Amino acid sequence: MTLAKIDKAIKIRIGENLNEDNLKGFLRSELNLFNGEIKILQFPSGFSNLTYLINFNNKEYVLRRAPHGANIKSGHDMHREYTILKGLIKIYDKIPKPFFYSEDLKIIGAPFYIMERKKGIILRGNTPKEQLLNSSEMRVLSKKFISTLAEIHGLNYHEAGLKDLGKPKGYVTRQVKGWIKRYLASKTDDILEINTVYKWLEKNIPENNFATLVHNDFKYDNLILSDDGFYNVVAILDWEMATLGDPLMDLGTSLGYWIDKTDPEFIQNNKLNITTSEGNLKRGELVSLYSIESKLDVSDIVFYYVFGLFKIAVIVQQIFYRYKLGKSLDKRFKDLDQIVKIYGIMGKKAIEKNNIDNLF
Repeated sequence: MTLAKIDKAIKIRIGENLNEDNLKGFLRSELNLFNGEIKILQFPSGFSNLTYLINFNNKEYVLRRAPHGANIKSGHDMHREYTILKGLIKIYDKIPKPFFYSEDLKIIGAPFYIMERKKGIILRGNTPKEQLLNSSEMRVLSKKFISTLAEIHGLNYHEAGLKDLGKPKGYVTRQVKGWIKRYLASKTDDILEINTVYKWLEKNIPENNFATLVHNDFKYDNLILSDDGFYNVVAILDWEMATLGDPLMDLGTSLGYWIDKTDPEFIQNNKLNITTSEGNLKRGELVSLYSIESKLDVSDIVFYYVFGLFKIAVIVQQIFYRYKLGKSLDKRFKDLDQIVKIYGIMGKKAIEKNNIDNLF
């Protein structure tokens, strides 16, 4: 019997406290939270935006803000994420309902928004083994995972009022050049494999003018699952980087996060995901199922996978860069440079083998 547990918040980490007096005053005004105690806790997982739980008389809300020292333009724009949720809630029920957004720095010192708390299970890389799903449950969930991604790509973003969310034309080229620029801006060491990967990406950009809504960070720990033993997808989190563009770039990012048992032991041991658990589909199987669900041509999947690996490496590098500058005191970040190197090695292997499975 699986013992997966509902995601819980804990005491706020040192250095990530909010100005609770200001925030409580604001909440009482905006949400009419009178005649009761407001309690604020923090969800401890995740390496990006900071997420807090607000409890008032058994009513729960979630607050999201950018991490300390982050550049909002680099992918931590709370207003953008709030706007996306506000549009999607009109056509899609697998998201938390957004309530309001504020950019008044006098409240907590950063822009933030408040949304509904969707209660359920979140499976992360550090989820204890005894709380993970068994192999048959995991296989079913991995199929739901890829089907949900195809479902997102089939949403009518015009009906959601999000037709101006991005510029689909030239999307892949902009993404490749943009992530290379981000990497070079946060570079701390010269990693030859990463250099090989980004130079190859620049020379092998496919032509695809087909555009959909893309999530841009679709992975297990951004899914809230039902607590009824069926583990259906209740909600999808972290829409901050969502845009309009080539859906295969979205798939590539998900594949980049999808670690197999044949991948380097170091990356498996860092517990960034649960995809090595028994029962999970392999990357190639995910692509085959996605192709059936979406009816899209996936013949250039190696490019999209290598891009996904590079993009994740850059995200990790940016976090490590902030840590090296002393803008984050979170000790979880001290070895992230090694993960960047491993992702570079994996990308180089995929290019050499022209494959996304059995790279080692």
